[in-house]
Amino acid sequence: MWKKPMDVETLLRDRDIYFIPKGNDFVIRCLNPHHEDKNPSMRVHQITGIFNCFSCEYKGNLFHHFGEKANYLQQRRILFKTKIIQKRSESVGLSFPQNSLPYIGNWRNIKPETYKKFEAFQHSGIDYIGRINFPIRDISDKIVAFQGRHTADGRPKYKFTPPGIKLPFFPVVKTIKGSIILVEGIFDMINLHDKGLTNTVCCFGTKNYSETKLALLRAQGIENINIFFDGDEAGQKAAEALTTTCEKVGLITQNIYFKNTDPGALTQPSIDKLKEKLYG
Repeated sequence: MWKKPMDVETLLRDRDIYFIPKGNDFVIRCLNPHHEDKNPSMRVHQITGIFNCFSCEYKGNLFHHFGEKANYLQQRRILFKTKIIQKRSESVGLSFPQNSLPYIGNWRNIKPETYKKFEAFQHSGIDYIGRINFPIRDISDKIVAFQGRHTADGRPKYKFTPPGIKLPFFPVVKTIKGSIILVEGIFDMINLHDKGLTNTVCCFGTKNYSETKLALLRAQGIENINIFFDGDEAGQKAAEALTTTCEKVGLITQNIYFKNTDPGALTQPSIDKLKEKLYG
């Protein structure tokens, strides 16, 4: 029998589960049948239904747990609107370093206009010198960090300012047929944008994702992710792990594989063929 999709609060009430709103979560007694939770210690995200008990570490998704169908359309709208409001209220964001200059070159055969699109700049400060630097913006368009890529043999190759910052998926893009391409690094993303795949997003490393981040993609109306990690063994193992997490939030995935190469090294003809294969 078909069941009407529901939201988290409706599901909790339907199951007669007492809850206390706290921040972005509901606090409830643990759903683990082997945990006698006298003092409610489980948090359930109010929109995605992702839960975690901070006492016994029992984790999961409320909709999967009860075999109910989530109202993903409502989740998308609420989560996206809530996230933007939250981000806008947190801070005013970072500003470009004083006396920074636009980068106008074509390093790695990327067109100057593409560098301009992503606001690439150079600066003589210790955090930026010798690097092509980019502002990283969140979904509210605030600058949350800068990433610099050394163009010579300097170390570290990549540098984030400020260090240790939590990085969003970047940039926010328009989908092609409801899908995006997810790559590891910023130059992977920029190279694909430069050559026509403008629905590419980078995650800044193969482990910089979570169910909440992926659910936010769903909130933006994204239905499919083409995972395009490096073609070595490590990259493909990471792609497999990401696929599993995507499935938990209802995202459809496809893996793009180029043996022993990465998206940042692909030429225009290769990217043209890939675009034709993916989107016709």
